[in-house]
Amino acid sequence: MKLKLRQCYKLFLIVILFINGLIIAAGIFPALGFLNSAREAKIKRDALKTRWIGWFSAIVNLHIVIDGELPERRALLVSNHISWLDIIVIGQYLPAYFVAKSDISSWPVIGYLAKQSDTIFVRRGNKQQIKTTSEKMIWLLKQNSHIIAFPEGTTTKGDEVLHFHPSLFQPALLTRSAIQPVAVQYQGAAKELAPFVGDDGFVPHLIKMLAMDKIEVRLSFLPVINSTGTNRHSASLEARDMIWEKISEDLLTNNSAACSAHTLKHHYH
Repeated sequence: MKLKLRQCYKLFLIVILFINGLIIAAGIFPALGFLNSAREAKIKRDALKTRWIGWFSAIVNLHIVIDGELPERRALLVSNHISWLDIIVIGQYLPAYFVAKSDISSWPVIGYLAKQSDTIFVRRGNKQQIKTTSEKMIWLLKQNSHIIAFPEGTTTKGDEVLHFHPSLFQPALLTRSAIQPVAVQYQGAAKELAPFVGDDGFVPHLIKMLAMDKIEVRLSFLPVINSTGTNRHSASLEARDMIWEKISEDLLTNNSAACSAHTLKHHYH
């Protein structure tokens, strides 16, 4: 009963947050553009976006352990992809534009908010769409913006890192922007429940997340890739390998700790 009450309360807060987001996107964002210079409007919109994501993080009770350093200059951050929650996990720490699957644009409320926040939607396999995406990314990087992308193009359960699509790396190379790999790992109960895979719907998955007491995440900002003299294929391979190495290292450490605990427990029994 207590669990249901907490879940309902969190759901109520999420509804309020979504209404707040709609007001910001439909009313405040246009007003900022009208009343301020383009640069000032961008700074204020970025602050509102990161604050809104921070509120979302607080409601779902994300417990995040951070490794590494955030980028100091404009950067393309590339991450493994497990859940829609990845956007909340990473997005609260720095103002950024996301590259997301076009499917998200049709999600209730979230789709509208993503469009109004200048999310770059990509439809896999559409060459014209890929070209348009690349042009948008180049323009944003030239404005000294951060971009967060998920080059796998789909989600996994977190125990693997799929092939990275090299085309997403080209804008960073052309603008000489930093390329920073990011590893996301859900831990504890969230390791099994957070992955957003298969035929999961956004609303049912959100409700499942709200039922959790807390969502534990390890977020690792890995060293920036030296992009001088490299190409998009080698950059994508290096980024993917760095993320997989970090995840494998932590999986091995956690499994060893679990085995040691099990052996100790068996010994005392």
